[in-house]
Amino acid sequence: MNREVYQEPLVSRYTSPEMQAIFSERSKFSTWRRCWIALAEAQHELGLDDLVTTEMLEELRQNADNVDFETAAAKEKEIRHDVMAHVYAYGKQCPTAEPIIHLGATSQFVGCNTDLLLQKRALTMVKKALLQVIVNLAKFCRQYKDLATLGYTHYQPAQPTTVGKRHTLYLHDLLMDLEAIEWLEGQIKARGAKGTVGTQATFLELFNGDHDKVRQLDQLVAEKLGFSTVFSVTGQTYSRKLDVKIAEVLAGIAASAHKFAVDLRLLSNLKVQEEPFAKNQVGSSAMAYKRNPMRSERMTGLARKLMGLVPDFYATYANQWFERTLDDSAIRRMDIPQAFLLTDAILRLYMNITSDMVVYPKQIERYLRQELPFMATEKMLMAAVRKGASRQEMHEVIKQHSVEAGKKVKEEGGDNDLLARLAADPAMPFTLAELEGMLANPAEFTGRAEAQTEEFLQEEVEPRLNRYRALLGEMDSSLQV
Repeated sequence: MNREVYQEPLVSRYTSPEMQAIFSERSKFSTWRRCWIALAEAQHELGLDDLVTTEMLEELRQNADNVDFETAAAKEKEIRHDVMAHVYAYGKQCPTAEPIIHLGATSQFVGCNTDLLLQKRALTMVKKALLQVIVNLAKFCRQYKDLATLGYTHYQPAQPTTVGKRHTLYLHDLLMDLEAIEWLEGQIKARGAKGTVGTQATFLELFNGDHDKVRQLDQLVAEKLGFSTVFSVTGQTYSRKLDVKIAEVLAGIAASAHKFAVDLRLLSNLKVQEEPFAKNQVGSSAMAYKRNPMRSERMTGLARKLMGLVPDFYATYANQWFERTLDDSAIRRMDIPQAFLLTDAILRLYMNITSDMVVYPKQIERYLRQELPFMATEKMLMAAVRKGASRQEMHEVIKQHSVEAGKKVKEEGGDNDLLARLAADPAMPFTLAELEGMLANPAEFTGRAEAQTEEFLQEEVEPRLNRYRALLGEMDSSLQV
């Protein structure tokens, strides 16, 4: 690492070597060469073998990964054109094939097809990581499907749910993100061989006006690059609308992760659930006792950055005049790799956190016991009516004592003594023991939470995971810092 210049934290701190490699210069420029080889091979196979010979093809293939970065960089400094600089460097290594490199193509033949290839590879990595998070959360949901805990609305205590049921909410959103990726995969096609403004005019000239051959060239190049389909129409570039859709899907994953991370930070404050805490981890430089939710906080910040990138993509797409303008170039060099690197960093954190979350049942029970008397008042009311009490009279009794018990908790910092107050009231037809018995099993207040969790896992989560068995497997979620 050169410590004398700025280092991109996404690379130096947060992301996997695999995702970094996808957007590396070696990956980019060797993929450019794959595109030139695919074009030359297709031209040769479709009848231009007098122009593109087998010797030329062999020479191109032999030097596909032997990128001369120094020669290309020096040439680009001279001519201010990166594609032609690499055509020059490739031609120096392939003197026989030099005349036909980039034959009939425009710069965006390699630019767009490479962008699409790299994003396709990166999206597969994102999908694999997302699936691993889903696996982790599904296991957690099943483990805690019956552990009653307070539910919260407006971040105020509400009816009990279960720890497992709460986490099905995060799972549900991740399944939506998975569906978005599946849809997106169908939208990513090859730009193919479309020519300078998308009309294929130069290729039509090369094939002496044979439209069928030009259409075959387009499809054949796409297939050689690993695509099954090709965009039917483009300008000089594939539509930057696709970049918008890719960014939206990645930002959707970020939003899901952000929601989870913020909730976990709140739960950490309550001391009912925490992210993993490393043996030698320091929570605070000043307060040695602290266990700060550092990973969740980092995930929140990275997700905020990714969600904030989406307007860039909208503006870039909206400002593409007619067949193409170059104001998309500089910003896409930053935004596209950053979007995928941010997603990679977020999902690595999400995998890491969900692999070993800590739950504190006694603390959960303490909060339940504090609030459950209020939530059980409707059950008490119905039971009293069944014993012959007036519903309206009992409602007033319960209301008055609930208000007083609430004051004691809030104003005096005391425990919730609602049950004792009710048992001491002559109008209440139950003893303290009987009232406490109504609250003995908090699971009775969780409705169908446990059943819903199991149904969701069996009917929605597991069938989706079964479709992706080939992609499933432990991924490295260790953190550098």
